[in-house]
Amino acid sequence: MRQLYSTKQMAGGTCIMKLWSRRTGEEKQQAQLLENEQQQLMQEIRQAHADWVLAYKRLDYVIEKEQIDYAVYALEAAEKRFEMLLKQAKQMKLSGVDVPRGRVMHG
Repeated sequence: MRQLYSTKQMAGGTCIMKLWSRRTGEEKQQAQLLENEQQQLMQEIRQAHADWVLAYKRLDYVIEKEQIDYAVYALEAAEKRFEMLLKQAKQMKLSGVDVPRGRVMHG
């Protein structure tokens, strides 16, 4: 009888270990998903910064009024996207180490 009790106790312990292991696996999976999301956001920030820099430089080469209007519109759109992504990164408490340093114009 004592051995049966020990077996039940061990079975319960095994069950608890499986639940703990499953929970730990789920937490690892969630952590991996969060890390992937953060890496994707950092890549989007880098691309948005490059787009913003390109739009800013494009202003130097426009001549006609329509080109100027488009260049300004593209610059404002790129700037807004870059700022939006930076806010998102701040909300996720991402480090600014990998975020490109650039002047963000407010207006």
